[in-house]
Amino acid sequence: MKNLLFDFNVDKTTNTVFVNREFAAELSLVWDAFTKQEILDQWWAPKPLTSKTKNMDFKVGGRRFYAMVSPEGQEHYSVQKFTSITPKTNLKWLSSFADKDENINAEFPTSEWELNFSEDNGTTKVAIAIKHKKLSDIEMHIQMGFKEGFTMTLNELDTLLSTFKK
Repeated sequence: MKNLLFDFNVDKTTNTVFVNREFAAELSLVWDAFTKQEILDQWWAPKPLTSKTKNMDFKVGGRRFYAMVSPEGQEHYSVQKFTSITPKTNLKWLSSFADKDENINAEFPTSEWELNFSEDNGTTKVAIAIKHKKLSDIEMHIQMGFKEGFTMTLNELDTLLSTFKK
């Protein structure tokens, strides 16, 4: 079994988090995992939280409104506004915390996400760049446990993808 790439780096000079992760799955399956509501809700949250999409319109200008739900039922809302989609190659969105009515919470930073997908011999690499407006925004995000939470979330995807294999 090949060792799959996973690295997480913070560049404070550009206010960007870089995450590179390989998955032992075909590109089309990994793309679907990032772009289809019914698959996203199976992995887009670190345990014990779960993801619950309230609505999703996957197109440029569209958005995904979802909650991360605690075992006690408490919901923490976010909005992803899709800004660019190149199927099975590149995906960009703006990510913001929100309230239950989809209003953006200005107390928390908005970040720009760019995901690049590539495949080599059945292994798919997702290169993620998460840009923040200022250093204090990225520091807040990291202090909120983003590295640990996103690592757990990507591990959830890895586990899920292994169940899809034939």
